[in-house]
Amino acid sequence: MSLPHAILTALLEKPSSGLELTRRFDKSIGYFWSATHQQIYRELGRLEEAGLIRELPSEVPVRGQKKEYEVLPDGSAELARWVDESQDPKPMRDALLLRLRAAGVVGLQGLGPELRRHLELHREQLAKYEAIEAKDFPPGRDAVEDRLRRIVLHGGIALEGFWLAWLREALAEVEAMEGTSGA
Repeated sequence: MSLPHAILTALLEKPSSGLELTRRFDKSIGYFWSATHQQIYRELGRLEEAGLIRELPSEVPVRGQKKEYEVLPDGSAELARWVDESQDPKPMRDALLLRLRAAGVVGLQGLGPELRRHLELHREQLAKYEAIEAKDFPPGRDAVEDRLRRIVLHGGIALEGFWLAWLREALAEVEAMEGTSGA
């Protein structure tokens, strides 16, 4: 996925200003595709230059007024083309996995506390996702858009479940190693 496509998706859901987009990224899209505020504003400029979005006309131009953007037909076509495109999964890159591998050659160091910290972070993230599901997807919300958003959320819930199970396993192994090595 690319940032331009994430922005086009968000703007098709609701025309927004750059500030509104950054807030929406922080609350939804950012859970699976993060971007800084600067990246979002820079990309808005590129999309506008490419003729994929436009600034909505304001009734009364006011200096310092926030620009609100909408997607143009070429932007919708680009997003549809991208949705239809085939893409291979990306290899996972996670520093914690690399740190565990490195511990095999330099020693366990402080891995136990770090694994416990990650375990707590993933518990918190899972709780956030479950709260979003309870709030935003009550029974009966079966529009296509809602069903697709829910399935993305279920992907996040499943990933957090994976991380929790894996971290418990890794922590048990590290604690057993610490107990046998006298570390």
